[in-house]
Amino acid sequence: MGILSRTSYVIRSKINSLLNRAEDPTQTLDYSYEQMRDQLQEVKRGIADLTTQKKRLEMQKRRLEDNVEKHNEQARTAVQQDREDLARRALEKKKTKMNQIEDLERQISELQSQQDQLIEQKDELQTRIEEFRTKKETMKARYEAAEASSTVSEAMTATGEEFEDVGRAIERAEEQTEDMEARAAALDELHETGAFDDVMSDKDNIDRELEELSAGSGVEAELETLKSDVGAEGGDGETEPEPPAETEVEGDIDESELEDLEADVEDSEVEAELAELQDEERSS
Repeated sequence: MGILSRTSYVIRSKINSLLNRAEDPTQTLDYSYEQMRDQLQEVKRGIADLTTQKKRLEMQKRRLEDNVEKHNEQARTAVQQDREDLARRALEKKKTKMNQIEDLERQISELQSQQDQLIEQKDELQTRIEEFRTKKETMKARYEAAEASSTVSEAMTATGEEFEDVGRAIERAEEQTEDMEARAAALDELHETGAFDDVMSDKDNIDRELEELSAGSGVEAELETLKSDVGAEGGDGETEPEPPAETEVEGDIDESELEDLEADVEDSEVEAELAELQDEERSS
């Protein structure tokens, strides 16, 4: 195979491949059906033309037959009048017309045969066209169903890939949500333990311990002052000690309520101790 032949073969194969991809089977079937219908119309027009020609020949034959009858009467009349020459001429014309009639009959017979053959071909073609139309519609329905199924399958495949992306996005969102929830819980825990107060304050541990000691010494000094005042007032009258406050704790108590209760208990204990000191001073 030469270079030009191979090149031509490759080009034809490429064009054929492109045509196959661009071809729509439904359109091809419709086009073939229309072509067959056009052929049927051509056959019908041929039958009509042939029938017209046959009718013309039949009309000529009838006219010749009339002329034959006319020439026959002329010959009869000429014989009755003893005009053999006229009778002979009439019979010669009659013979010529008879020959023409025979020729026309042969042509008419041939045309009739052609007409019958064309009618038979027309009927066969029409039957094939009807069968092709049925097959065409069936093939179109199958092709459209296959195309729809393919489209749905492609859509489902694409949807599956999208669902995978969505699933991964949901997983990432859940992880981020869990991280945020854990962070929020940690911040709440630090807030409850007071870690934020330490963080927000500019004082170090030494400053805070000194403040606690100062606060404790201040309490002690105030307590001594109260003792002095109570001792000074000992001779003026007796003071009934106040009963310690009773606090019932029902149910669950949170940390703030517990701190309030502890403060109340500490206050009641201080008051009780002060009362005992007053009693001892009165008894002395």
